[in-house]
Amino acid sequence: MIKKAERKIKLHGFNNLTKTLSFNIYDINYAANREQQQAYIEYIDEEYNAERLKNILTDVSDLIGANILNIAHQDYDPQGASVTMLISEEPIAAESISNKESPGPTPEAVAAHLDKSHITVHTYPESHPDAGISTFRADIDVSTCGRVSPLQALNYLIHSFDSDIVIIDYRVRGFTRDVRGKKHYIDHKINSIQNFIGKDIQKLYQMIDVNVYQENIFHTKMLLKEIELDNYIFGIDETDLSSISRKKIHKALEREMLEIFYGRNLSG
Repeated sequence: MIKKAERKIKLHGFNNLTKTLSFNIYDINYAANREQQQAYIEYIDEEYNAERLKNILTDVSDLIGANILNIAHQDYDPQGASVTMLISEEPIAAESISNKESPGPTPEAVAAHLDKSHITVHTYPESHPDAGISTFRADIDVSTCGRVSPLQALNYLIHSFDSDIVIIDYRVRGFTRDVRGKKHYIDHKINSIQNFIGKDIQKLYQMIDVNVYQENIFHTKMLLKEIELDNYIFGIDETDLSSISRKKIHKALEREMLEIFYGRNLSG
């Protein structure tokens, strides 16, 4: 069977569509005492400090072939960080441009290009003073004006973080004109954000979509299927805990994840 090539739109002037990807991750932890809380803080400082986040966004910029104009980054006390990156427009060959509805490259592969963009990341640590639950959220926004969708960077970003919950919003705004004067409100096919995520990641998560196709708004939520307790406790091993403690912690983690995933507090 011969697949039909995606029709390319011949534009009049610059592509004026704005494509925005908002990518939110949540990392959940259980820290019952001060020692475990300190171990978690050290983990957060190492994994999500401004320097590492800057390096991830720089890798994304290199991956999509953009020119970095300016980077501002800041760590906060006691935790948290922000990075803002401005990226310039760059001429790119037409044959290298692809918005195919398929997973973009991983950190080991470079295959996409981008006209211009800004990329930002902000982190939000949070904890419950009594229940032992701590959460960490990172918000990443990639906004482009040009021919390539930021969805091409999504697979790379998901591979760059260990996340319990991922919430993704994608929207195309504005319009662009073709050479005949016809307005186009989107310039690539998309049925689901999930199609831009690799199968290896999809196997690990429960995923649901809420899309408004007529408004070019796409929303996908991902919840990790399996909880391996050793990944959520610090300073001790799962084998150090009694079966009752393991069940209690597992239940608390599961409840926290479900509440965040569904955006409401569970009763009981």
